[in-house]
Amino acid sequence: MAVYTEVSFSEASTLLRQLQLGELQHLQGCEGGIENTNYFVATLQNGQLHDYVLTLFERLTLEQLPFYLRLMKHLAQRGIAVPEPHANARGELVFEVKGKPAAVVDKLSGRKELQPGTAHCAQVGAMLARMHLAGRDFEMCQPNLRGLDWWNDTAPVMLPHLTDSQKNLLNQELAYQNQLAAQPGYAALPRGPIHADLFRDNVMFETVAGQPVLRGFFDFYFAGVDAWLFDLAVCLNDWCIDQTSGAHHAANAHHFLSAYNAVRPLQAVEQELLPALLRAAALRFWLSRLWDFYLPRQASLLQAHDPAHFERIMRHRASQIRDYPALESII
Repeated sequence: MAVYTEVSFSEASTLLRQLQLGELQHLQGCEGGIENTNYFVATLQNGQLHDYVLTLFERLTLEQLPFYLRLMKHLAQRGIAVPEPHANARGELVFEVKGKPAAVVDKLSGRKELQPGTAHCAQVGAMLARMHLAGRDFEMCQPNLRGLDWWNDTAPVMLPHLTDSQKNLLNQELAYQNQLAAQPGYAALPRGPIHADLFRDNVMFETVAGQPVLRGFFDFYFAGVDAWLFDLAVCLNDWCIDQTSGAHHAANAHHFLSAYNAVRPLQAVEQELLPALLRAAALRFWLSRLWDFYLPRQASLLQAHDPAHFERIMRHRASQIRDYPALESII
């Protein structure tokens, strides 16, 4: 979350009144992230403060936005802890602020857990599986916009910025993923709406009686219809990775996969292709971080991510030819 477009107190107040969310008391730009402009807002309603997030979309179009916001509302109404978008009297969820599409959603309680342990991973794994199942009857369809087509388009733009070793890695992995996508097994993977960006900084926890309690997933603005296994791989590449070395964290992975599998058992084709999808998820985020590093946009509070982190994960995943160690003990 960054601030590309400055929003005044008056402009935010006008929108919140239209949504009947009360009188604005506090407006603060959010740090972190790279895609959209985000503000934390607090309003006063019937003598009580209520917290929301105001988002201005810098890249997504008016045509694309209903998918994300309707998906969040769909999941919230089925008991998945996600920020529910707020509609106006006509049922609209997308508005205009400073000439940009905008939305207001509930702010989750809790805080991010940037050093997750096995208990955190188990809860995220279980809720991810519930989220996938809850999305099965979601009627809207939009592809994962950062999927294979985007990788193929983006890689040539990044190649001039890379060393020979990096170029070889990128070209080899892209060829591997294109071959994988042509296989019948890949086409047979169960699919539906996925979050596609469920890193540890997009999840909230609270501590209750000394134990972590998951409060919800947020930032669904990379969501799309894709293989559920890809969503799982994205998570494993963040929640179950050593942040310094990029190496596999076996204990976290075991608890994450066990909890997910208990809610939605992985099919045989998913077990077989998980190592390949781990590579795909690493490639996706290596490319996007390269893009943001070499072709940055100006923004107040912008914090760019280091692409070297996912290069390390990419090399580690590519070295795992066949078996993903955590699978052997639970499936």
